[in-house]
This record gives sequence, structure tokens and C-alpha cells, in this order.
Amino acid sequence: MIDLNADLGEGFGPWRLGDDLALMSVITSANVACGFHAGDPLILRRTCTAAVERGVVIGAQVSYRDLAGFGRREMDVAAEELTAEVLYQIAALDGIARAEGGRVRYVKPHGALYNRIVRDPVQAEAVAAAVTAYDPSLPVLTLPGSVLHEVTDLTIVHECFADRAYTPAGTLVSRREPGAVIHDVERVTRRALRMAVDGVVEAVDGTEVRLDARSICVHGDTPGAVELARSVRETLEKAGVTVESFA
Repeated sequence: MIDLNADLGEGFGPWRLGDDLALMSVITSANVACGFHAGDPLILRRTCTAAVERGVVIGAQVSYRDLAGFGRREMDVAAEELTAEVLYQIAALDGIARAEGGRVRYVKPHGALYNRIVRDPVQAEAVAAAVTAYDPSLPVLTLPGSVLHEVTDLTIVHECFADRAYTPAGTLVSRREPGAVIHDVERVTRRALRMAVDGVVEAVDGTEVRLDARSICVHGDTPGAVELARSVRETLEKAGVTVESFA
């Protein structure tokens, strides 16, 4: 059994990124931008409405306050401030989701914050404190091996990325490096199948990294994201893997 998630609601004003509605016909969980790296109140509401109509689970994709950098620039934010900002984002999205007949069922940090809490216990604890303050039953999506395990008793769900390159240490290759994002449909699909069935991924140096993930992410802003997601889901189901949200 595996979850298939994607980042949605990442437009702003008249600007749109990705085909959210098409992706929602494929995925089981939607990481909805909460307004700090992308998204605005109208986009959040429309995304939540569409997710509820299609039976897709809603997750809060929280970020550093970085619209200009799309949340991908690492920032030094005081722990108390970061906790408040993450709490703000979860509460805002959950309020909108509930108004549309749904609710936030998990939390997934975005971009630089996602990568930071893998290795930084102070920032990880700040994020965990926000989730705990809002609803300690909410799971948090993160990479296997994240220090989040060491700083909280929250439910941690391991995630892997079908369309991202991995280092031998099991972390994601920086987007600044060539080949960090994988676009080839066949290659992404093969990787996703190995992740789901064997629990491993091949790192950039050819070594195998153990994942044991419960959710696979296909980025909504990756070119051809809908085709990638469809290919991944069809292949997984043909292999006998049940595609179902962890939440």
C-alpha cells in the first residue's frame, strides 16, 4: 500500500502553476500551499473545494515566509517565530478546508524548510511544536532519517520522491545541481515502482538507499507532472500495489 501525493495550489493571483484538477484525478493526497511560498485565499479555497469533491486528502504544505523565492531559499527564523508562522498556516488552511466540507489531515513542510528540518533539530522542534499546538494527531511527512524523529512524539510518515535525485546519504540533491529533477516518464515510473515494492532508490553514485516510505511525491510543478503521475499510478496498480492515502 502506498500514498501518491503532489504539491497543489501553488499559484498566486492570476498566476497558475501546474494542472491541479488533472492531478487530483490521479493522486490520493494533496499538499496544499498555505500562502507563505505560494497560494492566496481564493486559490486555497478552490483547491480545497476540488479536493473534497474528488475525495483527495488535504495536507497543509507549510513553508518559510518566502513568496519571492517560492520557499526554496534557506532562512534563519527564530524558533518561536517559526512555530507561530507554521501554526498560522495550518490554522488558515484547515479553516478554509472545514468551510468546504473537509479538513487538514497531515502536515508537510515545503522546500527549504522541508530540507532544513531533516538535519536541524532546532527548526524541526519548532515545526513540531506548531503541529502539536494545533492538533497532535496530525502526521508529518518527512524524509526517512529526519531529526524530527528525535525531537517529537508526533506521528512521522516517511516520504520519497519519484522525480528527484538522491544523495548516497538519502537526502535530496540540491535543485541547484544538474539532474536534481528527473523528467523522463519511464525513469520516474521505474523509480516509483522500486520505491513502493522494494523500498529502495538508486542514488546519484549508483548505490542503493533504503527508504521504507509510505508516500511517494510527484511534484506538481514538474513539467509533464500529470503524465508522470498517471504513469506512476497505473504501473503501481498493475504491480498489485494499492494506492491509498496514509491519512
